[in-house]
Amino acid sequence: MKIMRNIFTLIFVMLFSISSVFAYDLVLPREKDTIVNSDYIFFVGKAKKYEIITINDARIYIAPNGAFAHSVKLKIGENRILVKSDYNSKIYKFYRNRPIKNKDCELVELKPAIYKVLNDNTPLRSTPIDFGMNRIAHLFKDTNLLINGKKGDFYRVYLSKNKIGWISAESVYKTINKEISPQFTDMNTVNFKNGSVHTLKYTDKLPYVIEDDSNEIIFRVFNPFIKDEQVHSINIKKPDKYSYKTELNGGEYKFKVSKFDIYDKSDFENLTVYIDAGHGGAENGAIGCLGDKEKDINLKIAMCLKKILSDIGINTVMTRECDATVPLEDRVKSAQDNNAKIFVSIHLNSIPDIKMNIHKNRGTSVYYYNPNSKELAEDVLKEVTKTLNTRNDGLKTASFAVIRPTDYIGILVETAYMTNPLDSMIYKSKDFAQKTATGIANGILEFIGCEKCSK
Repeated sequence: MKIMRNIFTLIFVMLFSISSVFAYDLVLPREKDTIVNSDYIFFVGKAKKYEIITINDARIYIAPNGAFAHSVKLKIGENRILVKSDYNSKIYKFYRNRPIKNKDCELVELKPAIYKVLNDNTPLRSTPIDFGMNRIAHLFKDTNLLINGKKGDFYRVYLSKNKIGWISAESVYKTINKEISPQFTDMNTVNFKNGSVHTLKYTDKLPYVIEDDSNEIIFRVFNPFIKDEQVHSINIKKPDKYSYKTELNGGEYKFKVSKFDIYDKSDFENLTVYIDAGHGGAENGAIGCLGDKEKDINLKIAMCLKKILSDIGINTVMTRECDATVPLEDRVKSAQDNNAKIFVSIHLNSIPDIKMNIHKNRGTSVYYYNPNSKELAEDVLKEVTKTLNTRNDGLKTASFAVIRPTDYIGILVETAYMTNPLDSMIYKSKDFAQKTATGIANGILEFIGCEKCSK
């Protein structure tokens, strides 16, 4: 009897061990029973060798390293999803809320009134939407605005007969002034070897916009407060490579355009590249199929890039050299304080709750916001996809805080997809960080017209 008990115990332990060896491990979703608002739910994880997994009877592709990802479309109400392998299974329950249709707010006409901007760097937008590529200026504190309408959470700003803007209602306050009469006093341009400074003087702070066209930068200041509305414009021919900065002191605007003059290695001492390892500290970023944290991979790439650039004489400044939390505004300020000419933010991508397509949602993409950064973005995308042999996921624009400033040339590199099984084999490879850094460095060198790195 004792022998039979021992045999039974041994068989039980062996079966449990086999089950454990072959048990899949899910990184996402984090909860088995929850309420969601998305159309799809995303399953990301790793499986053991030879394990077969189905999700609602659909067999899942598993990469050679065990990584897998799959999305399931959710219906309104309760959804029961069976995740099953040869050795174990689990049921996940998701309740999808009925989507709430956003009502299109009506435009309310207001009696024209004078408002002031509360803080520096306040977005003036072309549309009453709080996201996207619709910023036309970043206004300074105490700028006077003439407001004559409201739509949702935005005030309509009257600039001239042919131009309006939109500003968040929380960003301004109504003044007690019934009328003001700012006056134009002077205009001046001074040219230098490496740029130019353009000055417009008024007796009070007025709104402005910047138009970065194909051939020129147009700086406009609006004065809607006087009887004969005034719009003063400065049209500046664009240098081949450039950055620009707007300053306001009292009623005096200074618009500074700087040429990017780096021609060979002898000029490297004048070039500072700011290397931004995305996320860090309390911010993990994306989590990969195999449980890797984006912040750690970003830092490895950043450290490799620093060494490559430093070795050829280019000045570098890092957001972080350890696992630290750094706010976005501090990253921007540090780059500006160090007079960085190039800003490179390093990331890995993730897939939102959409229909998963591993052939489409993988590879390398590079983002830029301002037109002055497009060429660098193109060069880095070309070189990184070449060194990594990743799919070209495209050149893209986005309003990311770290690449919005115009006083440096800024890009954000998404080197690969954390949540793509095929890409996981690339970013888990031994030389991924070094290859990525080499690609980014070569993109920078291509941009400035210098010899590329061989490794």
